[in-house]
Amino acid sequence: MLFHHRLAGATFIVSGSGRRLRKIVDDPAANLACIVVNESGRTGTIYSSYQRRFERVTSEFNSHLAVQYDQMCATGTNFHAIIHAQPVHLTYLSHIPRYRDEQYLNTHLLRWQPETIINLPEGIGFIPFEVPSSPELMAGNIAALCKHRIVIWAKHGVMARSDISIKRAADRVEYAETAAKYFNLAVGEIGEGLFTNEILAICKTFDVKQNIF
Repeated sequence: MLFHHRLAGATFIVSGSGRRLRKIVDDPAANLACIVVNESGRTGTIYSSYQRRFERVTSEFNSHLAVQYDQMCATGTNFHAIIHAQPVHLTYLSHIPRYRDEQYLNTHLLRWQPETIINLPEGIGFIPFEVPSSPELMAGNIAALCKHRIVIWAKHGVMARSDISIKRAADRVEYAETAAKYFNLAVGEIGEGLFTNEILAICKTFDVKQNIF
């Protein structure tokens, strides 16, 4: 696991692969790992409980770490929290072609409740579909979260950030998801779903053996 010397001594608390956010509050030790970056800044040591219920940390750790590093360098903050989730209504909108335009998406979502523009003044970022955990997704994530506090990963989910608290990042997901829920209820458009080539790319990356597509 490679890092950068500017992260030397930093500590990251990260969820385990396959663990659910709702389970963390019930048993944090079983669902979280602690990664401490070594003095060289090039490697890290993973600490976890004997009761842990995962083999590896989240497969999206590269995207998480890249955003953490970018924000730490840009702002000098010593605390930064990120949440990756799959809220139903926001993710569904990303399956509809016209809402994959960032400006169009924001002008249609941010009009449904006063709190949305107050809490997301930069709007919601958007990244076209990329295979999960890929370098392309990581690069797009860094660029989008430089300008936004929450970003939609097309046909996948969202990532939100905060340099105040993990709860503040979760709040941003909830504000955006509520707006999307209002919008979906009002419009009821039909989404496209993942294309066959996108599914095959996912299967190749994660070595999924299947005979459906």
